Amino acid sequence: MYRDHTKTISIGNVAVGGGNPVLIQSMTNTRTEDVEATVKQILALERAGCEIIRCAVPTMQAAEAIERIKPKIHIPLVADIHFDHRLAVAAIEHGADKIRINPGNIGSEERVRAVVSCARERGIPIRVGVNSGSLEKELVEKYHGVTAEGIVESALDKVGIIEDLGYDNLVISIKSSDVMMCVAAHELLAQKTQYPLHVGITEAGTVTSGNIKSAIGLGLILHQGIGDTIRVSLTGDPVEEIKSARLILRTLGLRKGGIEVVSCPTCGRTRIDLIGLANQVEKMVEDIPLDIKVAVMGCAVNGPGEAKEADIGIAGGLGEGLLIRKGEIVKKVPEDQLLATLREELLNWGQA
Repeated sequence: MYRDHTKTISIGNVAVGGGNPVLIQSMTNTRTEDVEATVKQILALERAGCEIIRCAVPTMQAAEAIERIKPKIHIPLVADIHFDHRLAVAAIEHGADKIRINPGNIGSEERVRAVVSCARERGIPIRVGVNSGSLEKELVEKYHGVTAEGIVESALDKVGIIEDLGYDNLVISIKSSDVMMCVAAHELLAQKTQYPLHVGITEAGTVTSGNIKSAIGLGLILHQGIGDTIRVSLTGDPVEEIKSARLILRTLGLRKGGIEVVSCPTCGRTRIDLIGLANQVEKMVEDIPLDIKVAVMGCAVNGPGEAKEADIGIAGGLGEGLLIRKGEIVKKVPEDQLLATLREELLNWGQA
Protein backbone atom coordinates (compact mmCIF):
# COMPACT_ATOMS: atom_id res chain seq x y z
CA MET A 1 0.00 0.00 0.00
CA TYR A 2 1.56 3.25 -1.14
CA ARG A 3 0.18 5.31 1.76
CA ASP A 4 1.94 3.07 4.28
CA HIS A 5 5.28 4.23 2.92
CA THR A 6 4.74 7.94 2.36
CA LYS A 7 6.68 10.50 4.37
CA THR A 8 4.97 11.56 7.60
CA ILE A 9 4.18 15.27 7.69
CA SER A 10 2.79 17.22 10.66
CA ILE A 11 0.09 19.78 9.91
CA GLY A 12 -0.65 21.58 13.13
CA ASN A 13 -1.61 18.88 15.62
CA VAL A 14 -2.31 16.14 13.05
CA ALA A 15 -0.03 13.81 11.13
CA VAL A 16 -0.56 12.78 7.52
CA GLY A 17 1.27 10.13 5.51
CA GLY A 18 3.21 7.18 6.83
CA GLY A 19 0.13 5.00 7.11
CA ASN A 20 -1.81 7.48 9.26
CA PRO A 21 -5.59 7.56 8.65
CA VAL A 22 -6.73 9.35 5.50
CA LEU A 23 -7.91 12.77 6.66
CA ILE A 24 -10.81 14.82 5.31
CA GLN A 25 -10.31 18.38 4.09
CA SER A 26 -12.57 21.11 2.85
CA MET A 27 -12.24 24.77 1.92
CA THR A 28 -14.17 27.75 3.20
CA ASN A 29 -16.13 29.83 0.72
CA THR A 30 -16.41 32.87 2.97
CA ARG A 31 -14.16 35.90 2.61
CA THR A 32 -11.28 35.03 4.91
CA GLU A 33 -11.07 38.69 5.93
CA ASP A 34 -14.53 38.21 7.51
CA VAL A 35 -13.31 36.46 10.63
CA GLU A 36 -16.75 35.92 12.17
CA ALA A 37 -18.26 34.32 9.05
CA THR A 38 -15.16 32.21 8.40
CA VAL A 39 -14.99 30.90 11.97
CA LYS A 40 -18.72 30.12 11.90
CA GLN A 41 -18.31 28.06 8.74
CA ILE A 42 -15.21 26.24 10.00
CA LEU A 43 -16.97 25.26 13.24
CA ALA A 44 -19.89 23.86 11.21
CA LEU A 45 -17.42 21.89 9.11
CA GLU A 46 -15.72 20.59 12.25
CA ARG A 47 -19.05 19.31 13.57
CA ALA A 48 -19.61 17.52 10.26
CA GLY A 49 -16.22 15.78 10.53
CA CYS A 50 -13.75 18.07 8.73
CA GLU A 51 -10.18 17.49 9.93
CA ILE A 52 -8.16 20.06 7.95
CA ILE A 53 -9.50 23.35 6.58
CA ARG A 54 -8.13 25.49 3.74
CA CYS A 55 -8.83 29.20 3.39
CA ALA A 56 -8.19 31.45 0.40
CA VAL A 57 -5.62 34.20 1.03
CA PRO A 58 -5.96 36.66 -1.87
CA THR A 59 -5.14 39.77 0.18
CA MET A 60 -2.85 40.85 2.99
CA GLN A 61 -5.95 41.39 5.15
CA ALA A 62 -6.85 37.72 4.64
CA ALA A 63 -3.34 36.65 5.68
CA GLU A 64 -3.57 38.79 8.81
CA ALA A 65 -7.03 37.38 9.62
CA ILE A 66 -5.54 33.91 10.12
CA GLU A 67 -4.13 35.06 13.44
CA ARG A 68 -7.64 35.88 14.68
CA ILE A 69 -9.27 32.79 13.19
CA LYS A 70 -6.85 30.21 14.59
CA PRO A 71 -7.67 30.60 18.35
CA LYS A 72 -11.38 30.05 17.64
CA ILE A 73 -11.12 26.77 15.70
CA HIS A 74 -9.84 23.30 16.54
CA ILE A 75 -8.40 21.92 13.29
CA PRO A 76 -5.30 22.84 11.25
CA LEU A 77 -5.65 25.77 8.85
CA VAL A 78 -4.08 25.75 5.39
CA ALA A 79 -3.55 29.05 3.57
CA ASP A 80 -4.20 28.91 -0.17
CA ILE A 81 -1.85 31.27 -2.04
CA HIS A 82 -1.53 32.21 -5.70
CA PHE A 83 0.90 34.55 -7.42
CA ASP A 84 2.03 36.78 -4.51
CA HIS A 85 4.86 35.31 -2.42
CA ARG A 86 4.38 38.03 0.20
CA LEU A 87 0.97 36.58 1.04
CA ALA A 88 2.55 33.17 1.64
CA VAL A 89 5.13 34.66 3.98
CA ALA A 90 2.49 36.70 5.80
CA ALA A 91 0.18 33.67 6.15
CA ILE A 92 2.97 31.69 7.78
CA GLU A 93 3.86 34.58 10.08
CA HIS A 94 0.23 34.90 11.14
CA GLY A 95 -0.12 31.24 12.10
CA ALA A 96 -1.06 29.11 9.07
CA ASP A 97 -0.36 25.43 9.75
CA LYS A 98 0.41 24.75 6.08
CA ILE A 99 0.50 26.77 2.89
CA ARG A 100 -0.62 25.74 -0.58
CA ILE A 101 1.35 27.23 -3.46
CA ASN A 102 2.32 26.52 -7.04
CA PRO A 103 6.00 27.55 -7.25
CA GLY A 104 5.46 28.09 -10.95
CA ASN A 105 3.19 31.09 -10.42
CA ILE A 106 4.87 32.53 -7.31
CA GLY A 107 7.57 34.17 -9.40
CA SER A 108 11.35 34.24 -9.36
CA GLU A 109 13.60 31.81 -7.51
CA GLU A 110 14.32 34.57 -5.02
CA ARG A 111 10.62 34.82 -4.16
CA VAL A 112 10.22 31.06 -3.83
CA ARG A 113 13.34 31.03 -1.65
CA ALA A 114 11.77 33.65 0.65
CA VAL A 115 8.67 31.49 1.10
CA VAL A 116 10.68 28.32 1.71
CA SER A 117 12.97 30.11 4.17
CA CYS A 118 10.00 31.30 6.21
CA ALA A 119 8.37 27.85 6.13
CA ARG A 120 11.63 26.19 7.20
CA GLU A 121 12.07 28.63 10.08
CA ARG A 122 8.67 27.73 11.51
CA GLY A 123 8.50 24.09 10.40
CA ILE A 124 5.45 24.72 8.22
CA PRO A 125 4.74 22.17 5.45
CA ILE A 126 4.15 23.31 1.89
CA ARG A 127 1.52 21.74 -0.32
CA VAL A 128 2.68 21.88 -3.92
CA GLY A 129 -0.45 22.05 -6.05
CA VAL A 130 -0.70 21.50 -9.80
CA ASN A 131 -3.94 21.67 -11.78
CA SER A 132 -4.44 20.23 -15.26
CA GLY A 133 -6.13 23.46 -16.29
CA SER A 134 -2.93 25.44 -15.82
CA LEU A 135 -0.44 22.95 -17.27
CA GLU A 136 2.59 24.64 -18.84
CA LYS A 137 2.47 25.19 -22.58
CA GLU A 138 5.71 23.27 -23.18
CA LEU A 139 4.31 20.19 -21.42
CA VAL A 140 1.08 20.39 -23.40
CA GLU A 141 3.16 20.46 -26.58
CA LYS A 142 5.50 17.70 -25.38
CA TYR A 143 2.66 15.29 -24.62
CA HIS A 144 0.36 16.51 -27.43
CA GLY A 145 -2.30 17.77 -25.05
CA VAL A 146 -3.11 17.73 -21.36
CA THR A 147 -2.17 14.25 -20.11
CA ALA A 148 -1.55 12.39 -16.88
CA GLU A 149 2.16 12.22 -17.76
CA GLY A 150 2.30 15.99 -18.22
CA ILE A 151 0.55 16.66 -14.92
CA VAL A 152 2.97 14.39 -13.05
CA GLU A 153 6.04 15.91 -14.72
CA SER A 154 4.81 19.39 -13.86
CA ALA A 155 4.24 18.45 -10.22
CA LEU A 156 7.65 16.83 -9.83
CA ASP A 157 9.31 19.83 -11.49
CA LYS A 158 7.69 22.12 -8.89
CA VAL A 159 8.67 19.81 -6.07
CA GLY A 160 12.23 19.83 -7.43
CA ILE A 161 12.35 23.61 -7.18
CA ILE A 162 11.70 23.43 -3.44
CA GLU A 163 13.92 20.39 -2.90
CA ASP A 164 16.78 22.27 -4.56
CA LEU A 165 16.37 24.87 -1.84
CA GLY A 166 16.93 22.15 0.76
CA TYR A 167 13.33 21.70 1.95
CA ASP A 168 11.31 18.49 1.87
CA ASN A 169 8.46 19.15 4.30
CA LEU A 170 6.03 18.75 1.42
CA VAL A 171 2.63 17.43 0.37
CA ILE A 172 1.75 17.06 -3.32
CA SER A 173 -1.62 17.70 -4.93
CA ILE A 174 -2.41 17.02 -8.59
CA LYS A 175 -5.93 17.63 -9.80
CA SER A 176 -7.98 17.35 -12.94
CA SER A 177 -11.68 17.57 -13.72
CA ASP A 178 -11.16 14.57 -16.04
CA VAL A 179 -11.77 11.69 -13.64
CA MET A 180 -9.85 8.95 -15.43
CA MET A 181 -6.93 11.26 -16.24
CA CYS A 182 -6.78 12.16 -12.56
CA VAL A 183 -6.75 8.47 -11.59
CA ALA A 184 -3.96 7.72 -14.08
CA ALA A 185 -1.92 10.69 -12.87
CA HIS A 186 -2.09 9.53 -9.26
CA GLU A 187 -1.09 6.01 -10.24
CA LEU A 188 1.99 7.43 -11.99
CA LEU A 189 2.87 9.88 -9.24
CA ALA A 190 2.58 7.32 -6.43
CA GLN A 191 5.33 5.29 -8.10
CA LYS A 192 7.65 8.30 -8.36
CA THR A 193 7.46 9.96 -4.94
CA GLN A 194 7.17 9.23 -1.24
CA TYR A 195 5.58 12.55 -0.32
CA PRO A 196 2.02 12.40 1.06
CA LEU A 197 -0.63 13.00 -1.60
CA HIS A 198 -3.73 15.13 -1.24
CA VAL A 199 -6.38 13.70 -3.56
CA GLY A 200 -9.44 15.26 -5.14
CA ILE A 201 -11.31 15.65 -8.41
CA THR A 202 -11.23 19.38 -9.12
CA GLU A 203 -14.18 21.29 -10.58
CA ALA A 204 -16.27 18.16 -10.08
CA GLY A 205 -19.53 20.08 -10.29
CA THR A 206 -22.74 20.36 -8.32
CA VAL A 207 -23.71 18.11 -5.43
CA THR A 208 -25.13 15.41 -7.71
CA SER A 209 -22.53 15.30 -10.49
CA GLY A 210 -19.68 16.19 -8.15
CA ASN A 211 -20.50 13.35 -5.80
CA ILE A 212 -20.63 10.81 -8.61
CA LYS A 213 -17.33 11.96 -10.13
CA SER A 214 -15.63 12.15 -6.74
CA ALA A 215 -16.91 8.76 -5.60
CA ILE A 216 -15.60 7.11 -8.76
CA GLY A 217 -12.29 8.99 -8.89
CA LEU A 218 -11.47 8.91 -5.19
CA GLY A 219 -12.69 5.34 -4.92
CA LEU A 220 -10.37 4.11 -7.68
CA ILE A 221 -7.40 6.04 -6.27
CA LEU A 222 -7.89 5.29 -2.58
CA HIS A 223 -8.61 1.60 -3.17
CA GLN A 224 -5.11 1.23 -4.62
CA GLY A 225 -3.58 2.52 -1.40
CA ILE A 226 -2.93 5.98 -2.83
CA GLY A 227 -3.86 9.17 -1.00
CA ASP A 228 -3.25 10.55 2.48
CA THR A 229 -5.80 13.38 2.60
CA ILE A 230 -8.89 13.98 0.47
CA ARG A 231 -11.35 16.66 -0.53
CA VAL A 232 -14.65 16.12 -2.30
CA SER A 233 -14.97 19.33 -4.32
CA LEU A 234 -18.61 20.35 -4.72
CA THR A 235 -20.36 23.48 -5.95
CA GLY A 236 -22.48 23.84 -2.85
CA ASP A 237 -22.37 23.96 0.92
CA PRO A 238 -18.92 22.73 2.04
CA VAL A 239 -20.62 20.65 4.76
CA GLU A 240 -21.90 18.41 1.96
CA GLU A 241 -18.25 17.76 0.99
CA ILE A 242 -17.57 16.35 4.46
CA LYS A 243 -20.64 14.10 4.45
CA SER A 244 -19.62 12.69 1.07
CA ALA A 245 -15.97 12.23 2.03
CA ARG A 246 -16.90 10.34 5.19
CA LEU A 247 -19.19 8.03 3.25
CA ILE A 248 -16.54 7.36 0.60
CA LEU A 249 -13.95 6.48 3.25
CA ARG A 250 -16.41 4.30 5.17
CA THR A 251 -17.51 2.48 2.03
CA LEU A 252 -13.88 1.69 1.23
CA GLY A 253 -13.26 0.44 4.77
CA LEU A 254 -10.88 3.31 5.49
CA ARG A 255 -13.01 4.85 8.21
CA LYS A 256 -15.23 3.45 10.94
CA GLY A 257 -17.81 5.11 13.12
CA GLY A 258 -21.18 6.63 12.48
CA ILE A 259 -24.44 4.95 11.62
CA GLU A 260 -24.71 3.60 8.08
CA VAL A 261 -28.23 3.86 6.69
CA VAL A 262 -29.29 1.44 3.95
CA SER A 263 -32.69 1.63 2.29
CA CYS A 264 -34.49 -0.19 -0.48
CA PRO A 265 -35.69 1.42 -3.68
CA THR A 266 -39.39 2.07 -3.90
CA CYS A 267 -41.62 -0.32 -5.81
CA GLY A 268 -45.30 -1.05 -6.38
CA ARG A 269 -45.58 -2.78 -2.99
CA THR A 270 -44.56 0.35 -1.08
CA ARG A 271 -47.43 1.68 1.02
CA ILE A 272 -45.58 4.28 3.10
CA ASP A 273 -43.62 7.42 2.31
CA LEU A 274 -40.35 5.49 2.10
CA ILE A 275 -38.40 8.29 0.46
CA GLY A 276 -39.37 10.78 3.15
CA LEU A 277 -38.82 8.22 5.91
CA ALA A 278 -35.35 7.23 4.70
CA ASN A 279 -34.29 10.88 4.49
CA GLN A 280 -35.62 11.53 8.00
CA VAL A 281 -33.73 8.53 9.36
CA GLU A 282 -30.50 9.62 7.68
CA LYS A 283 -30.85 13.08 9.23
CA MET A 284 -31.88 11.73 12.62
CA VAL A 285 -28.88 9.43 13.09
CA GLU A 286 -26.29 12.16 12.43
CA ASP A 287 -26.07 12.95 16.16
CA ILE A 288 -26.08 9.35 17.44
CA PRO A 289 -22.51 8.05 18.03
CA LEU A 290 -22.94 4.37 17.11
CA ASP A 291 -21.04 2.20 14.65
CA ILE A 292 -23.94 0.11 13.34
CA LYS A 293 -26.04 -0.41 10.21
CA VAL A 294 -29.67 0.72 10.08
CA ALA A 295 -32.07 -0.51 7.38
CA VAL A 296 -35.14 1.35 6.16
CA MET A 297 -37.41 -0.93 4.13
CA GLY A 298 -40.64 -0.09 2.35
CA CYS A 299 -42.30 -3.48 2.42
CA ALA A 300 -43.34 -5.61 5.36
CA VAL A 301 -43.27 -8.70 3.13
CA ASN A 302 -39.55 -8.66 2.25
CA GLY A 303 -38.34 -6.18 4.86
CA PRO A 304 -37.22 -8.65 7.54
CA GLY A 305 -35.19 -10.71 5.08
CA GLU A 306 -33.65 -7.72 3.35
CA ALA A 307 -32.71 -6.16 6.68
CA LYS A 308 -30.92 -9.27 8.00
CA GLU A 309 -27.46 -7.82 7.49
CA ALA A 310 -28.38 -4.64 9.35
CA ASP A 311 -28.20 -4.35 13.11
CA ILE A 312 -31.62 -2.78 13.31
CA GLY A 313 -34.26 -1.71 10.83
CA ILE A 314 -37.80 -0.67 10.12
CA ALA A 315 -40.10 -1.94 7.39
CA GLY A 316 -43.31 -0.21 6.38
CA GLY A 317 -46.70 -1.69 5.64
CA LEU A 318 -50.14 -0.18 5.09
CA GLY A 319 -50.49 2.40 7.89
CA GLU A 320 -48.07 0.49 10.13
CA GLY A 321 -44.57 -0.88 10.22
CA LEU A 322 -42.23 -3.39 11.81
CA LEU A 323 -39.21 -2.88 14.05
CA ILE A 324 -36.57 -5.47 13.15
CA ARG A 325 -33.36 -6.56 14.91
CA LYS A 326 -30.94 -8.80 12.99
CA GLY A 327 -33.73 -9.95 10.71
CA GLU A 328 -36.10 -10.79 13.56
CA ILE A 329 -39.37 -8.89 13.99
CA VAL A 330 -39.47 -7.20 17.40
CA LYS A 331 -42.81 -5.41 17.27
CA LYS A 332 -45.40 -3.72 15.08
CA VAL A 333 -46.14 0.00 15.46
CA PRO A 334 -48.33 2.57 13.67
CA GLU A 335 -46.63 4.26 10.69
CA ASP A 336 -46.52 7.65 12.42
CA GLN A 337 -44.56 6.12 15.32
CA LEU A 338 -41.90 4.32 13.24
CA LEU A 339 -39.34 7.12 13.37
CA ALA A 340 -39.72 7.77 17.09
CA THR A 341 -39.59 4.04 17.85
CA LEU A 342 -36.38 3.65 15.86
CA ARG A 343 -34.78 6.64 17.57
CA GLU A 344 -35.65 5.29 21.02
CA GLU A 345 -34.13 1.92 20.14
CA LEU A 346 -30.93 3.59 18.91
CA LEU A 347 -30.59 5.81 21.98
CA ASN A 348 -30.93 2.73 24.19
CA TRP A 349 -28.70 0.57 21.98
CA GLY A 350 -26.41 -1.70 24.00
CA GLN A 351 -28.19 -1.06 27.30
CA ALA A 352 -30.40 -4.13 27.14
